[in-house]
Amino acid sequence: MPSLKDKVAVVTGSTSGIGRGIAGHFARLGAKVVITGRDEDRGAQAVEAIRHGGGEADFMRADLLDEDQCRRVIQFARERFGGLDILVNNAGDTSRGDIESITVELWDRIMALNLRAPFICLQEAIPLFKDRGGGSVVNIGSVNAYIGEPNLAAYSASKGGLMTLTRNAASDLNQYRIRVNQINVGWTLTEGEDRVKRQQEGKGPDWVEAATATRPFGRLLTPQDVAYAATYFASDESECITGSVMDLEQYPVGAPPKW
Repeated sequence: MPSLKDKVAVVTGSTSGIGRGIAGHFARLGAKVVITGRDEDRGAQAVEAIRHGGGEADFMRADLLDEDQCRRVIQFARERFGGLDILVNNAGDTSRGDIESITVELWDRIMALNLRAPFICLQEAIPLFKDRGGGSVVNIGSVNAYIGEPNLAAYSASKGGLMTLTRNAASDLNQYRIRVNQINVGWTLTEGEDRVKRQQEGKGPDWVEAATATRPFGRLLTPQDVAYAATYFASDESECITGSVMDLEQYPVGAPPKW
């Protein structure tokens, strides 16, 4: 197993779902983790779970639609744990809307959280990484970045922009030993995905079974799957890898890649 012993990590959007899975796994590997999100109760639960397992973590409530709060999250890592080694830009808005019907207001909000916030957090983190002699940024993207589902117009565009930002930042920051990589996640089973399927899309309680039947490995991805991939990019095992994009996707049985 790779080690993240004594590394300091910020994982945005980590009070639930993929972010919480990444934060918990990092802590089990020895990292000191800053949990962020807007839900204080869930944040406290995430921190308690890590501490109960013998790890170190603290929570900062933050709304990353606000520039000052993006920057404050990064400085919180320095104040609480003495610096920063790893930044995982995971927080995201998956609100639905096709190109004809989505409002400009919703488009702007999705771009602000999914693309602008990672940029601001990265910008604020650069001096802290330089103080450490390097660092690792892991951006959590989506396979929708390549084309995207029709009802995910803004989300898909934001993740495509994030992929370009990843590669641009990687080429610029490698002179400081700061690595920037991206994980494009496929269909992942989280409480948030279940809520969307049931409440927004009106799927019945058997939607998971139906979705699983289309997956060649017999299940959807889990937050732990994403955590394993994030650990590779965060750890010294990938110390010479930057500007890379890892796709975590299971194509439907019998179907070719959609791009």
